[in-house]
Amino acid sequence: MSVGTGAVGLTAAWAGRPGGSVLDERSVDGLGVLTTAVLDLDADIPTLHAWCTARGTAFWGLGGLSVDELRETYAVVDAMAHHHALLVRIDGAPVALVQAYEPAHDPVGEVYDVQPGDLGAHVLVGARPPRPVTGYSARLLREMCQVLADGTGATRIVGEPDARNTALLRVVERVGFTLGPEVDLPTKRARLTFYEVTPQPSVS
Repeated sequence: MSVGTGAVGLTAAWAGRPGGSVLDERSVDGLGVLTTAVLDLDADIPTLHAWCTARGTAFWGLGGLSVDELRETYAVVDAMAHHHALLVRIDGAPVALVQAYEPAHDPVGEVYDVQPGDLGAHVLVGARPPRPVTGYSARLLREMCQVLADGTGATRIVGEPDARNTALLRVVERVGFTLGPEVDLPTKRARLTFYEVTPQPSVS
């Protein structure tokens, strides 16, 4: 796994971790064992490709890529010190991709006033968990915000989903995100979202 130089900010502790490295594992009542690991460019890309090309994931913007092209895309992400792709599992089954990044080193940092403790995140929920979970998407997103905060010390999670993605915006509101303004980013018109979170000790 290639490693970018100059580890940045809140995610510095994750720089250089090889693909498949478990960053967090915790048992969550009503959800199961939630495991967050660095995306493995060899083992995980076929699963991610299936998610990116599935119905309902057009807003992720990678549905037109082949498996090899998707791997090349995430190899670029892997080389960044300020951007980290993480695969999330519930009870061992892959369910989501989370991309955590430093807003000050991303185009989103040019369209809002970045605050100390801010951590950006993209979330792609790719699969249902092995057993039914009521309010699954919102529950998973809320738990992942806590995982990110616990792992980095972040106090606010910043999102910038496509402004047209009304389904996701409804979910983040249920989680407790505050909706901010619409902004123009290089690849989309986005809606800023903000979630205040308090880092807590991880529960294994």
